[in-house]
Amino acid sequence: MLSFLLITPLLASLASAWPTLPKLLDQFAHRLPQQHAEPDNATGWADPRDGGGRMLDWVSRRYGEPLNVIISGRSDPRILSLSGLHKYANSIGYAEECLGLHYGRIHKAHLGDDQGWQDEQFLARQTYFPIFGTCWESVVGGHHWRAWQQNGTKAWFLSVSQEMDGTKNHRIVPNGYNLGRDWFVERALEGSTWKGMWWQAEVEWQPGLLEPGHRGINHNISQDGLIAIVTVHRL
Repeated sequence: MLSFLLITPLLASLASAWPTLPKLLDQFAHRLPQQHAEPDNATGWADPRDGGGRMLDWVSRRYGEPLNVIISGRSDPRILSLSGLHKYANSIGYAEECLGLHYGRIHKAHLGDDQGWQDEQFLARQTYFPIFGTCWESVVGGHHWRAWQQNGTKAWFLSVSQEMDGTKNHRIVPNGYNLGRDWFVERALEGSTWKGMWWQAEVEWQPGLLEPGHRGINHNISQDGLIAIVTVHRL
């Protein structure tokens, strides 16, 4: 009887605190040391999965698009800035969106760098000709990519693909993730120039970061799981 009298107030206190318990646990978790991806100085990028991120961006609660090109942090420092990335994009056949206007959903990515889910920082489209070239891409379709920069390594993680024309709501073409990635890499390897600046890239193909197939992939389109690690050198 005595033990019952002693434990009753304790049970009552726990019952009254139960509704706030999840909030308290969440606050406690945020005070713990946060795991993050450690920069690899040899490669110039870090595996987002090591810091709770992933190699798919976020399109919806169920699907994402592969981050299938990484411009490593060992690249020319000029293109590791946002303005420099724009110039490099121009040099290999891409440009800013038509008239600077964005159509469609903003994608997010988690690069395991303590920044959590971040909005895309740049969306580049294939430019068919020097003036209003990306406007034509918006009409007939073509190649495009989104970019996010990893904190710490300064590497750019790109989601690259080939899309259909505007009448098909810019859905990705069959095999479009592999095709878009390969189109980007081919132009980078050819060497490029923009307004007096010259670049030459080298590429390393990295398996194991992304599961091959279509599970969790937007539009249910299979991809081969290979990531192109691109290092761009200024000539």
